[in-house]
Amino acid sequence: MRGEGVTAGVDSATAPVRVVIADDHDLYRRGMRVVVELDGIAEVVGEASDGNEAVEVCSRMQPDVVLMDVRMPGVGGIEACRRIRSVVPSARILMLTMSDDESDLFEAIKAGASGYLLKDLPGEEVAGAIRRVHDGQAIIPPGMAATLLQEFTRLSQDPAPVIGVAPQLTDREVEVLRLVARGRANREIADQLVISENTVKNHVRNILEKLHLHSRVEAAVYAHRQHLLPTDD
Repeated sequence: MRGEGVTAGVDSATAPVRVVIADDHDLYRRGMRVVVELDGIAEVVGEASDGNEAVEVCSRMQPDVVLMDVRMPGVGGIEACRRIRSVVPSARILMLTMSDDESDLFEAIKAGASGYLLKDLPGEEVAGAIRRVHDGQAIIPPGMAATLLQEFTRLSQDPAPVIGVAPQLTDREVEVLRLVARGRANREIADQLVISENTVKNHVRNILEKLHLHSRVEAAVYAHRQHLLPTDD
């Protein structure tokens, strides 16, 4: 098992983002550790070489962000993602993939992943993605956006009866949900609705809890499926 003890007494407002890296290639994990820790914003608190180990390390280390290889021996990244979301629901999981036409994209999103990262991204983009996903944003490479759009279209044409937005959502939460579905970041939502960014984060958290969803991307799928966006969107 690879992981360090949880540091006590650290101010959470200034503490670096706690990251776990799960990949079956030791050399890749070593390189990713350097990339993650380069600017001091994040620190690697654990590593795993397969899905089972990833679940164990995350359960013990309680990371903020998990970088998870899609393809690993034994328990793969998608199943590990599902299990980690169960034991560490606050963790944001970024799937790592070699290809931008990864067929498992939507399955990973349904499992609770917050997005995808291509393994050949420059280091600064990886670090930026970690910061953004920790801030509540979804990370989808441009080449993969079309895959999600196709799935949105399929869901919107689903013959299943449309039940409308869950009645437990407030009007403000519905507004936030619609903006999330349009791909707006928390700051953009805050500016548009003239509320604080922390308030937006609270609304997003409440939306996910009330609708029993795992990520902003799932929330976007829900909004499209329930036809909550005007047709010109």
